[in-house]
Amino acid sequence: MKNNDAEPAVAIHKILIVDDSPTERYYLTDILVRNGFSVTTAVNGEEALAKIRAERPELILMDVVMPGANGFQVTRAISRDPELSSVPVIICSSKNQETDRIWGMRQGARDYLVKPVDPQLLLASIATIDA
Repeated sequence: MKNNDAEPAVAIHKILIVDDSPTERYYLTDILVRNGFSVTTAVNGEEALAKIRAERPELILMDVVMPGANGFQVTRAISRDPELSSVPVIICSSKNQETDRIWGMRQGARDYLVKPVDPQLLLASIATIDA
């Protein structure tokens, strides 16, 4: 019989970064890889949805401002899709208004971090989701 202190069924290891900025993808990838995570990237929402279905990441870091579907739209699509809705999304955006944060959370995001993302805040947010 398991107790309440047991490890979660799926610890977060595979993370998908969705951002159209090569600099931002590199920055986030560097933080995550140095902390033992496996990272894949997508440059827009359409590529992200394809990679989520194909690779089954355990967490998604989502930019908001991208060509095509924006991060709010893609997050909403993920949270409303029964096949994908179990994958948590953390929005990482340069949009730092409280209304943006509230809107992101309403679309299904588990957290909302403002760029440039603080590495400690990012890791703390992942740990909270992983708990």
